[in-house]
Amino acid sequence: MEQTEMLWQYQQADMAADAMELEIKRDPARLALKKNREFLVEQQNTVKRMEEDVALMVDRVDVIKVAIARIEEQLAALSKKMENEPPADLEKAQEMSKDAQKLLANLTSYEAELQKIQKDASDRDRQEKDIRMKYAKVKAEYDKQKVDYEALYKQQMKGLEEKRAAAQEKTKGIDPELLEKYKTIKQHCSRPVAKLYGDQCGGCNMNLPQASLRVLKNGAKIIECENCGRMLIQM
Repeated sequence: MEQTEMLWQYQQADMAADAMELEIKRDPARLALKKNREFLVEQQNTVKRMEEDVALMVDRVDVIKVAIARIEEQLAALSKKMENEPPADLEKAQEMSKDAQKLLANLTSYEAELQKIQKDASDRDRQEKDIRMKYAKVKAEYDKQKVDYEALYKQQMKGLEEKRAAAQEKTKGIDPELLEKYKTIKQHCSRPVAKLYGDQCGGCNMNLPQASLRVLKNGAKIIECENCGRMLIQM
């Protein structure tokens, strides 16, 4: 059997194995399992981010509480000072009033921020509960899908291995350089080998230059398509 025929038969077996592998990847059961797995991972990441946000909120709440306590101490000290040492004139009274207003404004700001954090924390708590409920439902579905699909997947992989083995068997006797070239072309062409139909490439349907056709007429069994790069054979 000539190299061209062996190479063609190998490609047929190799393409059959590729087709089965693609069919396995597109199996509805596999896609459904993958979709649920991606959902579960996404929810886990979401909960993790929420927990990190809550941790930051807790730290911020501690800082705010310390700041509020300090402001309250300053207000108490200022109030006591006004009682014990009343301002001597209007200017002093205005200064003390401005200090008090500034402290009260800061206190109001911190209290508003504290309320917002508490609301955000409450909202996140509800969101997390909702996520965990959905997660539990999808996880139960995913676990069942996984058990059901594992048996099918083993069967599919067994069939794929048999086709890969059959394709590998057909490489026996083929020039190693041809096989290496086949693998290189396959990286950008799904079918590395095409038949020559008249003066056209059976892969891209483009006409070959006369120089390439003369190479075939002079006895070459395999040439390369200058357009798509496939190996062209005459059979």
